[in-house]
Amino acid sequence: MNYYLLFYKTIENYVEKRAPYRSEHLKLAEEAHNRGDIVMAGALAEPADGAILIFKGDSPQVAEDFAKNDPYVKNGLIKEWYVRPWTVVVGQAN
Repeated sequence: MNYYLLFYKTIENYVEKRAPYRSEHLKLAEEAHNRGDIVMAGALAEPADGAILIFKGDSPQVAEDFAKNDPYVKNGLIKEWYVRPWTVVVGQAN
């Protein structure tokens, strides 16, 4: 398995605007975590202008599919997203 980082860049006032989509977003993330697709995920703080989600899978498609189906992306709260492969050197999970 390989690791992939999904980077989100959020719109201005994202925290205030996410409320209508938050429960659906969290449900999607929890389901992905329960399947083993998401290793961990969270928002960047100070400034709160993005998030990073760590995925595990055979290809970056697992992270790309998540982003394409995320209500935050679909409703314009994420102004940019991209996926990068991540080579883990220390602390690699089994």
